[in-house]
Amino acid sequence: MLHEGKTCLVVDDSRVVRKVARRILETKGFIVREAEDGQQALTACRENMPDSVLLDWNMPVMNGIEFLKALRAEFGPGQPPVMFCTTENDISFIEQAIENGAQEFIMKPFDEEILLGKFSQVGLL
Repeated sequence: MLHEGKTCLVVDDSRVVRKVARRILETKGFIVREAEDGQQALTACRENMPDSVLLDWNMPVMNGIEFLKALRAEFGPGQPPVMFCTTENDISFIEQAIENGAQEFIMKPFDEEILLGKFSQVGLL
């Protein structure tokens, strides 16, 4: 099922990860915007709030958890759904992400099935 017009902001300092996520999401009709760090992502959200955010943890300038805290402080809880996508797999990272308003946590490396499964779980597919 295509979801034409739904937007996803992919936030990762890796151009390769952004490109892979873009390719997967565009096959489902998402309009994908990209940011290289949390500060760019916050600016992008202020300009035009996406329907979802796919968020890396470890980035320069502003990391993922700092971005998430700033996003929720400025715009309130719940929207847009945020899914962390990171190599950080310690339970403390997962707990911190959920406590600060993330809806899902995806481990890198990911594939199409994993990514789309998480988007389905949060009601975006």
